[in-house]
Amino acid sequence: MTVQYKRTILEEEVLTEIRPTESELSQMYALAERLIKEIGAGGKATGMMVGSVARKTCIRGDRDLDIFMLFDPSLPREELEREGLALAHAIAGRYAEQVVEKYAEHPYVNATIEGLDVDLVPCYQVASATGIQSAVDRTPFHNRYISARIGSYTDDVLLLKQFVKAGGVYGSDQMTEGFAGYLCELLTLHYQGFRNIITAGAEWRMGLTIDIEGHQAKEFDDPLIVIDPVDPRRNVSASVSLTKMLEFGELCRGYLESPSRWFFYRPPICILTRDQAEAELSRRGSYLYAITLPTPPLIEDIVVPQLRKSMQTLTELLERHEFVVARADTAMLAERSMILFELLVDNLPAVRYHPGPPANSSANARKFLEKYMHNAENFAGPFIKEGRYGVEIPRKFRTVRELFSSKDIFQTALGKHVKIMMEEEYTILTGMECWTGFEIFLSDFLMKSSPLVRIRRMEAQQKKGNLIP
Repeated sequence: MTVQYKRTILEEEVLTEIRPTESELSQMYALAERLIKEIGAGGKATGMMVGSVARKTCIRGDRDLDIFMLFDPSLPREELEREGLALAHAIAGRYAEQVVEKYAEHPYVNATIEGLDVDLVPCYQVASATGIQSAVDRTPFHNRYISARIGSYTDDVLLLKQFVKAGGVYGSDQMTEGFAGYLCELLTLHYQGFRNIITAGAEWRMGLTIDIEGHQAKEFDDPLIVIDPVDPRRNVSASVSLTKMLEFGELCRGYLESPSRWFFYRPPICILTRDQAEAELSRRGSYLYAITLPTPPLIEDIVVPQLRKSMQTLTELLERHEFVVARADTAMLAERSMILFELLVDNLPAVRYHPGPPANSSANARKFLEKYMHNAENFAGPFIKEGRYGVEIPRKFRTVRELFSSKDIFQTALGKHVKIMMEEEYTILTGMECWTGFEIFLSDFLMKSSPLVRIRRMEAQQKKGNLIP
């Protein structure tokens, strides 16, 4: 049986500040009505407002309006894209201050209209979510499902969204790997309120499965599994990484122990000065190395996984050459991207130990001895060490810069488009050379802390009178 909690004074205060105003909603609904009417006027598609605005689960100040253009499912995919884009451009062109063509699974139009960020998205008007022809075809079903059930829990969704936004775990994009708005709505429905979610989230364990409709039709091995009520073969929380799931749990425990406004208002980013960053690097005694490259001209959902794959394969390359990596991270900016490494050592001796076969493996041992016995480059050996032959030989790369400057990096499993851009041009930076242009990223990297730790630090500053949330 679900326990019903009465909202605290803090939660009620927050709600008065984050509920969308009637004037906001009226403006967005009026524009949506005009756009939907224009979509239907041509007779080729039906317009539909979807997303948090349609369900009134948007936070005050959100300026995103999602309008879907539903076409007959018999229309070939190429014609859907062509006719959908043509219709979107025609409509946006009559209203928009700015129009941009974007691409998810297929192209759509993003336009700035009356100060709102409007997406005009073509999709198929399929009979059920299990018959979708593209991922966006599910969205109208999500809209209907949530709209029919969320009414009394709208404020709870707003609190949860603000909570995860402030905690830095909101967003299903590849960079964030957190909680989507639709996921927040489903969790609210399942747990029946904000406080119930927080209480449950404090105890979440990896592999938790939530199946509201009891119709799961596929197994998943993600950290958090929330079966889509309209598609039994989809995990709505597939974007949530283990780190973000655990950070959410930490936030829940912290809020239950000692709630404050900082759980709803994200602490300001601490951007170090150049002198502070340099002092921190000196204090750590570690070595920063970065590879920067032109950002591939693709969407974040494609580029970020490739940057992370490249980071992992370069970490393995460094460690194969005995450069110990303490931490690594990536950043994707508009013009350039960075793969950053913090190393415990960046300069190694000229000699390295090369292990051979077991000393009692006659055939292999003989080959090893023949190869290295008269090698003039040997520092020592061959000799027997812990039951194996071994030899000390010259190290191929003594510094990280030598390794990163070599062709060896292109013989690793770099992300496809990262490799293409690096083959054209890349830069090796070290120490404070990494700073310029990446100040926010470097500040966060050097001063990294969990969301709850940041909140407690802000609370301490507030008690001293230095901050007002």
